[in-house]
Amino acid sequence: MKNTIQPPIAKKIPKALQVHNDTRIDNYYWLNDKENPETIAYLNAENAYTKQMMQHTEGFQKDLFEEMKARIKEDDTSVPYKLNGYWYITRFEKGSDYPIYARKKESLEAEEEILFDCNRMAQGLAYFNLGSIAISPNNKLAAFSTDTVSRRQYTIQIKNLETAEVYADKILNTTGSVTWANDNKTLFYAMKDEVTLRSFKIFKHKLHTETNEDIEVFHETDDTFNTFVYKSKSRKYIIIGSSSTLSSEYRILNADTPDGDFKIFQKRITDLEYNIAHFNDAFYIISNIDKATNFKLSKTSSTTTEKEFWEDVIPHRKNVLIEDIEIFKNFLVVNERENGLNKLRIIKWDGSEDYYLPFNSETYTTYIGTNPDFNSDTLRYGYSGLTHPNAIIDYNLKTKQSEIKKEQAVLGGNFKKENYKSQRLWATARDGVKIPISLVYKKGVKLNGKNPLLQYAYGSYGSTIDPSFSTIRLSLLDRGFIYAITHIRGGEYLGRDWYENGKLLTKKNTFTDFIDCSKYLIEQKYTSSKHLYAYGGSAGGLLMGAIINMNPELYNGILAAVPFVDVVTTMLDDTIPLTTGEYDEWGNPNEKEFYNYMKSYSPYDNVEAKHYPNMLVTTGLHDSQVQYWEPAKWVAKLRELKKDHNKLLLHTDMDSGHGGASGRFESLKEVALEYAFILDLEGISA
Repeated sequence: MKNTIQPPIAKKIPKALQVHNDTRIDNYYWLNDKENPETIAYLNAENAYTKQMMQHTEGFQKDLFEEMKARIKEDDTSVPYKLNGYWYITRFEKGSDYPIYARKKESLEAEEEILFDCNRMAQGLAYFNLGSIAISPNNKLAAFSTDTVSRRQYTIQIKNLETAEVYADKILNTTGSVTWANDNKTLFYAMKDEVTLRSFKIFKHKLHTETNEDIEVFHETDDTFNTFVYKSKSRKYIIIGSSSTLSSEYRILNADTPDGDFKIFQKRITDLEYNIAHFNDAFYIISNIDKATNFKLSKTSSTTTEKEFWEDVIPHRKNVLIEDIEIFKNFLVVNERENGLNKLRIIKWDGSEDYYLPFNSETYTTYIGTNPDFNSDTLRYGYSGLTHPNAIIDYNLKTKQSEIKKEQAVLGGNFKKENYKSQRLWATARDGVKIPISLVYKKGVKLNGKNPLLQYAYGSYGSTIDPSFSTIRLSLLDRGFIYAITHIRGGEYLGRDWYENGKLLTKKNTFTDFIDCSKYLIEQKYTSSKHLYAYGGSAGGLLMGAIINMNPELYNGILAAVPFVDVVTTMLDDTIPLTTGEYDEWGNPNEKEFYNYMKSYSPYDNVEAKHYPNMLVTTGLHDSQVQYWEPAKWVAKLRELKKDHNKLLLHTDMDSGHGGASGRFESLKEVALEYAFILDLEGISA
């Protein structure tokens, strides 16, 4: 029976956008106005159309949701960690969407003290997120932040943990992060610009004073920088940081003297990136100084912090990226990345030991966990693989003994690690560079080109997508899908150069790498163009838009979540959140060279009258990262120009933002929709 459901057609109101003697006509610019009832009507019409087109899968979506939910341990509890005399625990109760934050004094056998029950706090709200909790040094107060809109503008409040009273102090429009001085009455926080949402000022608040009396202690005037504030692990310093994509700067203040003046650690220098950590009378600095592309570790006295005093502790190595450090009283732990894989290096301060924890898997991820206690001899770290559920492990730095404190439970009775296989492949890009691919699938898959395969990537900001376990993904693997993570340029999987060669005027490497990996997977018979699906979100959504403009014939279906697709228009509008801070990533289109390059790949600007794959595009009305209108305009333009009868669906969550739904189970409904979309294209309905 012929499909008689007609998609909504957005009206066209041509708007000329002129720069550099170039004119672009945007017929759907009017969708930028969220206050326009016609905009909301159009989004609602698209939602209704998506619901109609997916109506035959609603039972399947429900089954997928229940299946994914059934694998999750509902009454789950985090591994406790100890800080300042208390054990802190996060737990979920059966049937609840939100966490409960609790603590126990000195012993895990002590009576539980509930700090925050987010299920109660979220009652009656379409969206709720508890941003952060900061406990005062005397353990009596908790500063906490909440977002009830999903625009990442947090309100800070203070709770008396002895009386449960929430004080009248209420600080609006912050990043959500709070830092206590050691006097138990002074708080530092970062304020956001109301329009751009850039964190641009640091304020100091005194307990029980009016927030309009808060003192501004730092103003970041460079609109390409964001600012933030935190306390050193040693608890001795309040630290204000400022960072752009390529430069950073820190200011320090003794946490015992919150009314003193902050001192600049090292003045910002273009292209100098550094991070600092305090230990004893010294600071340790991870930086790219002296052309240390993959970063090196230096040390300096707390009284002479300028770069000319920095002394090498771990020198730069061409093939090893230093990502992070963790400082203990007797040991230094360094998180390094070599050939794409994380390694944890253990160094004793007296120089008597220097070794790596052994990891034998072909593709895995590991990371330094929560280690707030300086005096501990136990390193807590995480380990995961595509076939290995997430594990939290305590490693005794003295005895070298490991204890798995918790391994992610996979309920439902069907999962066994040995039934799945993971591997790492290397595809050759068109310029001869080898691109790694992490794969997972159920054993027994035959390489005959008939397997459905979901290819995922991000590829921007130097963000590395490590191969980790997902209980949700099992719903695809158990139905015959292969899942592939392509570690394309623009991320940092193979070091800092991997990132540098996938940004600015080399950004197209990100797109061609993904396409070349797709071709390799087809050539090697893992799949075929009839069964290949691609998925990306945010900047990964830009990737999706670029690949379907370049090689739409390679893919049967596309999942594009909160996609950044109107690159030129957004990067020309410095009133939009994030724009100015991202010139170092994409380029500044006010400069003609960057404008032309950006325009040559911007998905919205390059939609053509041709065949496109089946597509499901998702967004959130309150998205602060990628505004809802980008995917809305993109879909409208695709509808106008595409020459095929493939599915093109837009789903807008009218209650959420960039991160999607806030509840742990509610978000599974979004995944169920996405999975049902591609499974339906494969003719799989159960």
